[in-house]
Amino acid sequence: MEKADQIIGIRIPKSIGQRLDTLAKRTGRTKTFYIREAILEHLDDLEDIYFAEKVLERVRSGEEPISSLDEVEHRLGLED
Repeated sequence: MEKADQIIGIRIPKSIGQRLDTLAKRTGRTKTFYIREAILEHLDDLEDIYFAEKVLERVRSGEEPISSLDEVEHRLGLED
């Protein structure tokens, strides 16, 4: 069971607020609805980018092992 929603306050540029106001008025939905939708839509992408950057740092520093495609194919028994 998911816990209750959290309330988070954010500051956004006036122009974004105006765009949200317009969208909400034209569609009959709330600004909160669209803010939540935008976060849910993009949070996975933001997490992927952040974690990929961390892995890249480890690869560059030699902390993360890397394998060639040939090595991976061999390990998985996928050679021709």
